[in-house]
Amino acid sequence: MDSTPSASEGAFAGWTTRRWLRAGVAATLIVLAVLGSLGGWAMWRTSQLTTELVDKRSPALIEAMHVQQALVNQETGIRGYGLSGRRDYLQPYAQGLADEKAAVRHLRPLLEGDARARADLADVQKIAGTWQTRIAGPVSAAPPSDAVTLATERAAEGKETFDALRRALTRLQSHLQSERAAATRDLRHAQTLRNWMFTVIAGVIVLVAFGVFEGLRRGVTGPLAQLGFDAREVAGGHFDRPIVGTGPADLRRLAGDVESMRRRLVQELEFSEASRRLLDEQAADLKRSNTELEQFAYVASHDLQEPLRKVSSFTQLLQRRYGDQLDERADQYIAFAVDGANRMQKLINDLLAFSRVGRVHNDHETVDLEAVMRRAVDNLDVAVEESAAEITHDALPTVVGDLTQLTMLWQNLLSNAIKFRTPGRPSRIHVGAASRDGMWEFTVSDNGIGIDPEFREKVFVLFQRLHTKDTYPGTGIGLAMCKKIVEFHGGTITIDPDYPSGTRVVFTLPAVGDTPAASMRKSQA
Repeated sequence: MDSTPSASEGAFAGWTTRRWLRAGVAATLIVLAVLGSLGGWAMWRTSQLTTELVDKRSPALIEAMHVQQALVNQETGIRGYGLSGRRDYLQPYAQGLADEKAAVRHLRPLLEGDARARADLADVQKIAGTWQTRIAGPVSAAPPSDAVTLATERAAEGKETFDALRRALTRLQSHLQSERAAATRDLRHAQTLRNWMFTVIAGVIVLVAFGVFEGLRRGVTGPLAQLGFDAREVAGGHFDRPIVGTGPADLRRLAGDVESMRRRLVQELEFSEASRRLLDEQAADLKRSNTELEQFAYVASHDLQEPLRKVSSFTQLLQRRYGDQLDERADQYIAFAVDGANRMQKLINDLLAFSRVGRVHNDHETVDLEAVMRRAVDNLDVAVEESAAEITHDALPTVVGDLTQLTMLWQNLLSNAIKFRTPGRPSRIHVGAASRDGMWEFTVSDNGIGIDPEFREKVFVLFQRLHTKDTYPGTGIGLAMCKKIVEFHGGTITIDPDYPSGTRVVFTLPAVGDTPAASMRKSQA
């Protein structure tokens, strides 16, 4: 007995939710179709019997009574005329003839398919014809003086004939009444059967609905609820809770996938925990390295610069005291030493400024770039005056950032634009600003010597120079510092490759606050 359920479970183990639903819907539709057919047949049978009773049996009995009433009116009229000889007594007889013809005309179609009733109606018409031929016709056609005598002579025959007519009418009406009673019984039985059938249909529909809901609960919603509960337990931190699937094959596969995901999550968490411990160790090393870097920066800003200042000072002092005793080559060597010491000092200062970006100056506040632009131009006042540079700019917005770093950014970009000007041509520098896709895009355009395409990425690398220090002085840190400042503020910086005459530096900063007025104003710095 145990083998049968096991075989059954094995046969249905591979069924998916869709297959179970299809099978359930198909079975439900078959049951509903059968029940609907039976209910439709019961309704049709009840409707058919109702139609037969209302449209055929009852009207037939009524018309048979109309025939009887018409014949009785004819006999009453003939009898009255035969007794009194008055012609006005024939009025019921004439009306009875018309009513008889109308009633028979209506009755005949109602008796289609009922041979006995048609035979009884034929007997009634035959006897009525005999009575009308033998009694009613002659009496009604006779003059009043002869009608009384003729009626008296044929009274016995007329009574016998009309009694036979009455019996024939009684047989017809009795048959029609029995047919009507049988139709009424059939209708009651059909109505009872219909009511029981619809009761059974309602009960079966309730059972089917209960079966569907129970099947969905056990096969779909129950396993899904259990799977959801297990998933929430895992999401709540119980990563060691196994997820076991039940129900159809696809839900079991889903549970297996979630279980695989849980195992993978456990593995990733273990890996993440190991990575976190490694990161903690690296963070400690980085903190220690930053501390050492700060100590180095302190040493570089104080201890390293002091010997350079001594070298430069004593070399210049040596030149002043023994200048008249040294030749031209010695003066040249002294100049080289002083220049080297000064350049080393400037390089150290630039490196210190580069290392402080994002580390020392990190105070984010609301910064008005209009004020930053004015401060940068003021700091470059001597270079602007010597180069006769003209600096214009669009309306600049307010952003959130570090005031010192943003000032260094504008000052380096403007200083580069002034430094790398075309000889013999006044420098023209324009700063543009536009809002695009949630970012402010700034451009610094000049009419200088430009940058060749192959060097447009190289200029942002630390210590990368495109010219000798004799041609254009500097340490090669300016644009690298600009790139670091822009990226620290969440933007990007590039050289526009499509700018034809000179150089255009394009960089972005996140948009904050209201945009400037649509009309762009120019201002002379």
